[in-house]
Amino acid sequence: MRKLHKFASAPYQKPVMSEKPLSKSELLLSNAELLPEIVKLLNEGHTVTLKLKGKSMRPFLEDNRDMALLTKPKQIEEGEPVLAEIEPGHYVLHRIVKLRGENITLLGDGNLTPEHCTKQNVVGTVIGFYRKGRTELDKIDGKKWKTYSYIWMHLYPIRRYILALYRRIWIPLFGAI
Repeated sequence: MRKLHKFASAPYQKPVMSEKPLSKSELLLSNAELLPEIVKLLNEGHTVTLKLKGKSMRPFLEDNRDMALLTKPKQIEEGEPVLAEIEPGHYVLHRIVKLRGENITLLGDGNLTPEHCTKQNVVGTVIGFYRKGRTELDKIDGKKWKTYSYIWMHLYPIRRYILALYRRIWIPLFGAI
């Protein structure tokens, strides 16, 4: 279930200093309810910040901690993280590891098994990530992201061992990165 934050506010009036703070409430939505709304916003040309859910982008992106800034896909390339519908109602945010014509192979950084879709199933592309509670965006076209991506994609044959060490040793000792 995902949490949406809803802020109570009054219609616009001349700003007045108030002693009463805005109230905050949370609304829980499943991916099946939330993601089609996000797709609608992306198709209307909006950018959307989505809190990440799941462990498929470990070790660098963490469940319920990091956020992705998404936009409507224009041009997609190998190595880019995208939001794709891999089967009706089932969306993933994974990296494109192979692009052959209309066919796309996706792989989460923390996954060992690829998933497949077509170009028309890509509903959003990632501009960047907000990691570890930071307000500065790590853009995917920046040197930091490109270096990390190059190294991680080329470690595929031994990634299973790195991920096992991360899950079994690093997280119990130090928590998520």
